[in-house]
Amino acid sequence: MKIEELSNKNRGDLLKRPVKNFEEVEQIVNTVFNELLLNGDAAIKKYTQLFDKIKLDDFLVSDDEISEAIKNTAVDLKNAIQLAKKNIEAFHTAQKTPKVSVETMKGVLCWQEKRPINSIGLYIPGGTAPLFSTVLMLAVPAKIAGCDEIILCTPPDKNGNIHPAILYTASLCGVTKIYKVGGIQAIGALTFGTAIIPKVSKIFGPGNQYVTVAKQMATKYGVAIDMPAGPSELLVMADSTANASYIASDLLSQVEHGTDSQVILIATSKEILQKTQLEIDKQLKNLSRKEIAANALKNSKLILVKNDIEALNFINQYAPEHFIICTENQDFFVDNIQNAGSVFIGNFTPESAGDYASGTNHTLPTNGYAKAYSGVNLDSFTKSITFQKITKEGLKNIGKSIEIMAEKEGLVAHKNAVSIRLKDIL
Repeated sequence: MKIEELSNKNRGDLLKRPVKNFEEVEQIVNTVFNELLLNGDAAIKKYTQLFDKIKLDDFLVSDDEISEAIKNTAVDLKNAIQLAKKNIEAFHTAQKTPKVSVETMKGVLCWQEKRPINSIGLYIPGGTAPLFSTVLMLAVPAKIAGCDEIILCTPPDKNGNIHPAILYTASLCGVTKIYKVGGIQAIGALTFGTAIIPKVSKIFGPGNQYVTVAKQMATKYGVAIDMPAGPSELLVMADSTANASYIASDLLSQVEHGTDSQVILIATSKEILQKTQLEIDKQLKNLSRKEIAANALKNSKLILVKNDIEALNFINQYAPEHFIICTENQDFFVDNIQNAGSVFIGNFTPESAGDYASGTNHTLPTNGYAKAYSGVNLDSFTKSITFQKITKEGLKNIGKSIEIMAEKEGLVAHKNAVSIRLKDIL
């Protein structure tokens, strides 16, 4: 990572994410989706054997497997998961909102109520880093929202098993059914439904580029998704008061996710950039996933800015998934940040806290989508329904306006629907 000074000339290059060519990925996703439509479960078996290198005849996780996983999950890990669950429950329960009711004029009552999405699908990556924490982030708010059916799909290992911590957490959080299915075939199954796996109304969860494209493809078939998502990213804003060791640890915590992750450090102090660079080199040597992290660091940047205003403008343009503020003037960034998935304030607020146990959700918009999308929250699992009830007096009060507007739009039947009632009232 080399230090670059922000200028109008290099701004565009510094704002770029790692470039991905999705054309080949889309072709593969289309092929799998089309075969799933034709062959259902047979296609799932085929692609599980092809992609996950395991032949399975039964994808549903049994009660016995869940019981065994609960036994095999260490007590200290169970306690940690339970603490995280408690905090996530507290934060997401607080997001409940009451019915909104307004009499817009005499005799015209309008209100809004929220209803849970009945069936949701959760995709939980497995592989080298089984993300049981994501089960918490998705299943806990789904349960609070009142979703009836919570279906979880996660890829099996080479022995056809699911990581015990995923099964333990899913059981703890009230997941309805768990399937040993990963990748494109899992998203396709949740999209179309098969004899084994039910179709859902909305799909949640992170994944690799194949899962990301598959989720986007699912929307073409009438299934909603949580948000467009991509590789994990983190931006840190620092000044001379920041701790280079802490910053380096946060940057490395994100690049160990995958080789396509990206981290950025912006600072008003060249010294803190230099110190952080040395700390990254030092800490990287001790990581178990150092090769992954080292490759991801090639996508990452150290940026020197003149002042906080220049930094803020860049950050809002970049719209990071995670944004850490390590400056003396914290309030300036807290008050003026417009585009970020989740914000972490101060030297003692590591991004890992949000990933696991502080209570906020770690399923967040990436690739600049924080300009328009929120991270997963309680509302992600509900939809808002509006209601209205109009009395005779109310229709007399608004009827003439409706008639005039409908007539001017050339929608005579709309006007008649009011006029025929007004005649009876008057």
